[in-house]
Amino acid sequence: MFSLNFLHTFLYFLSLSLPHPPFSRFLTGKVYHTSYYNPISLYCLQVSHRKGLPHVIYCRVWRWPDLQSHHELKPLEHCQFPFSAKQKDVCINPYHYKRVESPVLPPIVVPRHSEFAPGHSLLPYQQMAEPTMPHNISYSNNGFNNQPHSPLSNVSSPASSQNPHSPYQSNGLPETPPPAYSPPQDEKHGSQSPNSENAMDTGINSDVTPVPYQEQPFWASIAYYELNSRVGEVFHCQSHSVIVDGFTNPSNNLNRFCLGQLSNVNRNSTIENTRRHIGKGVHLYYVGGEVYAECLSDSAIFVQSRNCNHHHGFHQSTVCKIPAGCSLKIFNNQEFAELLSQSVNHGFEAVYELTKMCTIRMSFVKGWGAEYHRQDVTSTPCWIEIHLHGPLQWLDKVLIQMGSPHQPISSVS
Repeated sequence: MFSLNFLHTFLYFLSLSLPHPPFSRFLTGKVYHTSYYNPISLYCLQVSHRKGLPHVIYCRVWRWPDLQSHHELKPLEHCQFPFSAKQKDVCINPYHYKRVESPVLPPIVVPRHSEFAPGHSLLPYQQMAEPTMPHNISYSNNGFNNQPHSPLSNVSSPASSQNPHSPYQSNGLPETPPPAYSPPQDEKHGSQSPNSENAMDTGINSDVTPVPYQEQPFWASIAYYELNSRVGEVFHCQSHSVIVDGFTNPSNNLNRFCLGQLSNVNRNSTIENTRRHIGKGVHLYYVGGEVYAECLSDSAIFVQSRNCNHHHGFHQSTVCKIPAGCSLKIFNNQEFAELLSQSVNHGFEAVYELTKMCTIRMSFVKGWGAEYHRQDVTSTPCWIEIHLHGPLQWLDKVLIQMGSPHQPISSVS
């Protein structure tokens, strides 16, 4: 077994081999006043044939060995050059960053008895019609390059709200880092207790039923499709960091969904050629109730997420193009909780409509929408469908408490 002194010596000489000042003083924990920084133009480091961000690598070496991404880090207030500030220089001091913490989602309050006439809601509910073809928009590290021609452009949306306390207030760019950190897997999967200090107090009114959020053992499931046919078994995501790539998986890594090992007798040459370009694919992070997609492939990926579109004020069916090397927040539990709380007042149908927000579709290499000859995702050669288990289970429990829909059920409902 290695001694602590040996480990410290190893880390010191490791820092000398890297293109940054040594961090021997980190071992004493007395470096909160020091900012080591690197020019942003040179901000890339390769360790063991894997490129990464220096401040993430240093935080992983000196503080958190299980650190996966910069999305799990948040700078301290006194840090002058945090990575999230997008300045010319970036601080790489691991003691100027902290792990983000898990948010507490308040329970959804469902009235035991409807206080409005059957068939009518307390608030007007309008279901937006789907366009003939989804709108398209391109995303990069500098934000969205073009605004889609959307019916929402002239409609007041939560993203343009002037309310400083609104969870949807945005400048058009996804925030970095996110405000929360997922608990370790060895911790018990449970719900945020309604008796928590930060939870909503619903014990005063006996006419309402609080429905708390519960984390699931598998936070998501991923199904792979070629055109309109599903290929292979559904992949269940237990790890909070999952890679979907085009390779095989000889080591049977549970954190990887490898599409290269899946066979399909109906596969044509277009699909074969597309599969060869998937490469490293996409890296999915589930961090504190938020889902991020990072494109590791040399080719772009295309994402359709209603939650992401709602946050940015886009049409709900907009398809976002994520180029190689870029990452985008595609789901936010806190914003979903706010929408769910509001939808309860709209009635059963409005809550049920949110089930579509819990499904995210993503295609590799080839896109679809108004700017492509493929109108639907089922026309793309290779794509995946992600189902978020936690939000879906939450919706199911809320719908059970709400009872049956007020609108009559028909063959087209």
